[in-house]
Amino acid sequence: MTDKKDKAIFLDRDGTINVDKGYVHKKEDLEFLPNAIEGMRKMQNSGYRLIITTNQSGIGKGLYGLEEYFAFREEILKQLVIHAIFVSAEYFCQHIAEDNCDCRKPRIGMLEKAAKDFDLNLRECWVVGNSERDIVAGIVADCRTIRILRAGEKSSLILPDFTAKDMLEAAEYILNNENK
Repeated sequence: MTDKKDKAIFLDRDGTINVDKGYVHKKEDLEFLPNAIEGMRKMQNSGYRLIITTNQSGIGKGLYGLEEYFAFREEILKQLVIHAIFVSAEYFCQHIAEDNCDCRKPRIGMLEKAAKDFDLNLRECWVVGNSERDIVAGIVADCRTIRILRAGEKSSLILPDFTAKDMLEAAEYILNNENK
């Protein structure tokens, strides 16, 4: 395995790794998206750190609490470990948009914190997500970006470096373009 400790792939959670059922926070609602496990495994096996960055405004809206969030997070990490996938860290923003915080995507507070915590060169990192917010955050942080766009979804005016149908296609693109 190639050592790329100064490089990471920032992964959005809901809608990128797992099915977004709307403010998903119950362990029994955890369902991985098709090819998410295989894609994450490819990314990890190529030497990239996997770091989850996720907006969780359901906490700020009072739809669920931190205890429920952490229980769901532990379940998803446990399931990933069963598949030999190890996430270096997870950063989350519990604020709502009106809070105007620095950590809620499309702002880059979570990416900057991870860069500091892991001594990352953001220009060598990728952001993979399913929303325009993810892509804007990646662009502002000077990362390369991939948007996972499901069948029937429309692309936006904010253009990522690549649009993928799933995490596996995203992983293959990263591995084929990491030195470009």
